[in-house]
Amino acid sequence: MSDQFDINSAPEHTINASEQPTTVRPVMQPDNPYASTRGSITSKQLPAFDQDIINKYNRSGPRYTSYPTALEFLPMPEGLETKILRERESHAPLSLYFHIPFCRHLCYYCACNKIITKKNSDAGDYLAYLIAEIKHKCSLLTPPENGKKPLVKQLHLGGGTPTFLQDNELIELWEFLQTQFEFLPEDQGDYSIEIDPRELSGETLKVLRHLGFNRISLGVQDLDETVQVAVNRVHSAKLIENVLLEARALGFHSINVDLIYGLPHQMPETLDKTVRRIIEMSPDRLSVFNYAHLPERFKSQRQIKEADLPTPAAKLTMLGNTINTLTEAGYQYIGIDHFAKPDDELAVAQREGKLHRNFQGYTIMGDCDLLGFGVSSISQIANANSSYILQNHTDLQVYKDNIDAARYNATIMPAVNVIKTSIKDRLREYVIMNLLCHDYMDFRDINQKFGIDAITYFINEIQQLGQMQEDRLIDMDAAGIRVLPRGRLLGRNVAMVFDEYLDKKHKDRFSKVI
Repeated sequence: MSDQFDINSAPEHTINASEQPTTVRPVMQPDNPYASTRGSITSKQLPAFDQDIINKYNRSGPRYTSYPTALEFLPMPEGLETKILRERESHAPLSLYFHIPFCRHLCYYCACNKIITKKNSDAGDYLAYLIAEIKHKCSLLTPPENGKKPLVKQLHLGGGTPTFLQDNELIELWEFLQTQFEFLPEDQGDYSIEIDPRELSGETLKVLRHLGFNRISLGVQDLDETVQVAVNRVHSAKLIENVLLEARALGFHSINVDLIYGLPHQMPETLDKTVRRIIEMSPDRLSVFNYAHLPERFKSQRQIKEADLPTPAAKLTMLGNTINTLTEAGYQYIGIDHFAKPDDELAVAQREGKLHRNFQGYTIMGDCDLLGFGVSSISQIANANSSYILQNHTDLQVYKDNIDAARYNATIMPAVNVIKTSIKDRLREYVIMNLLCHDYMDFRDINQKFGIDAITYFINEIQQLGQMQEDRLIDMDAAGIRVLPRGRLLGRNVAMVFDEYLDKKHKDRFSKVI
């Protein structure tokens, strides 16, 4: 790509930014334009850590698990969710998400809506409500033309702590799902669960693997005892190692470990010890999240003393050290806090230009509709020329009341919020997600998919990116926009330029990018 993009060289076109794009597809689809933009793990696309550049561009912004983001939800009209499910394209495969809101421990850094309880019995009949919701939604889905049940390619249990459910409850849920859906074999599908390593019975991993789960994610956060005590999440490195060893022996395909930087009493040298110890355990993926201290919004964080938090400079040092240590150990930087071994499915999909992003984060199953079940869960469903994002109520009792009411009135559904995306939204979503997944925006590809001239349509955004090009975060020419190694950690900043909603409202609702 050239060093400088000349706006005056942009070709004239009859379509401008005020006109609607279309979804008319060309007769011939080009080869995937995103597969060749990234080399192997040893290529120049490794992220470059530049503290001055990060300080310059470090502003608040969304994580783009959807576009528009969840802050654009509107109240759900009665009957709309029923209509959306009935009109869903029956040939589209499904990704299922189940939200289990219960935890036995309050982690002080938590920014989630969780229910803290010590006994499994305190979860009451939540599983029965999940099953009732599944049965109701499935009754509305149009069966595929082959007469089989709807095909599921991906499943994820999140929370909360999904393993708060007892082993027999996990079995009950899984066996019921087999009556409602057709699942890909476990060597082809992606079936995952989040795990608190402190809350596993002696048989839980064996049960999960026997059922068909093939990926697990462990919340570790930090191995330093002082930090663990400060955030009320204490466990030993040996416990984590034993869980990883057992999971690997049982044949789980992929194991993820979550870490957080910026926690109280954390220091660059202590976090570096944690990262190196985790590397010795050799997880397939790592998520390294930035702790955002927002006690005015999240009650649990009020237990953390602001004076105990590391300085912004120390946080940047931790981030830089972590990135360098992980990439030197051979992990591929995926984007937005995520790393994976080069042979992990996420890393392979990224190199092949097939990576996607949704409410479950980075995913290889971008062709799926997402169906969410449980309190606060989110669904993403495409119907012909329409696309919808739906959210169940975030209050457990209201969620249950809606499920109960549906027994007598089938038009009452658990979703209470909705976003209906326009064609213009889907165009911008496509641009944003490709920048975040593949560090690239291919003008020709966009022209063919949406019937526009991308340079003309996005001329204002291209002008706004001029400073980033001067700072060598990106490179632009007539072919497209590429995020350079120096800009990979700030990919969200590039994507934010294409977000029409960002500067209109909600600017105070996001944490900083770094």
